[in-house]
Amino acid sequence: MRKTVKILGVKFDAIAEKEAVKKVLEWLSPGFKLFSHHFIVTPNPEILLTAQKDKEYRKILNKADLNIADGTGILWASKFKDLSSIFDSRLKRFSKWLGSLLMIPLSRDFIRTVIPERITGVDFMKKICKIAATKKSKVFLLGAQEGIAELTAKKLMKKFPNLNIVGTYAGSPKEKDRKMILDILKLSKPDILFVAYGAPAQEKWLYQNYKKIPSLKIAMGVGGAFDFISGAKKRAPKTMQKLGIEWMYRLYKQPSRIKRIIKATTVFPIKIFKD
Repeated sequence: MRKTVKILGVKFDAIAEKEAVKKVLEWLSPGFKLFSHHFIVTPNPEILLTAQKDKEYRKILNKADLNIADGTGILWASKFKDLSSIFDSRLKRFSKWLGSLLMIPLSRDFIRTVIPERITGVDFMKKICKIAATKKSKVFLLGAQEGIAELTAKKLMKKFPNLNIVGTYAGSPKEKDRKMILDILKLSKPDILFVAYGAPAQEKWLYQNYKKIPSLKIAMGVGGAFDFISGAKKRAPKTMQKLGIEWMYRLYKQPSRIKRIIKATTVFPIKIFKD
């Protein structure tokens, strides 16, 4: 039975990466249902805030077959929700809120009792590609800036020599590009489609179109994953990733992200407290 937890009206699968990988293996197995499409989303705190103002987007996220937590803030929110009670006074609730926030840098395990693990979109994409290489599944990369998908394909095929990437295309989520993209995808017949248009555009595009591609078994929005895999942008050091402070590195590298980071690190916790 699928175990989920809702945060700001969006459900998350309360599973570790190993369990998520098992689902992918099952969906790609030859004996699984024919013409069975599966949709994966990786919401982070910023995406949840967007979904608060966009009901259509929130519905799309909730209809995904796998919702994985891409953000330490999501793990913390699930823990705070578990700690809280409708009978708590405002002061008691605030004490739990502040105390749980302060525990994030002090104990990695404290916030991992409800949703056990943060699974980033870029890391999970690589896991799926590793599986695809062994299963001989066909992969298509859609989105990002011109040339980035092609470079991403080269890097992935170098890392996974047996990976079969049947096509790349930048395009856009605009209506004018829809028919051409669908024609290309139907001709390429991928089993797996990764879309890098950024949220919420990529999830909306996928939800409207992924079932129109008969060969498709797995569709996933991956945000900036192509940029990181291709080397166009650098990820934070592994230590910062494990500590859940990758945002600090991004802020250092891209000061222009300050508004987005404030949303994730300040606006989101306040919204959780008020919810």
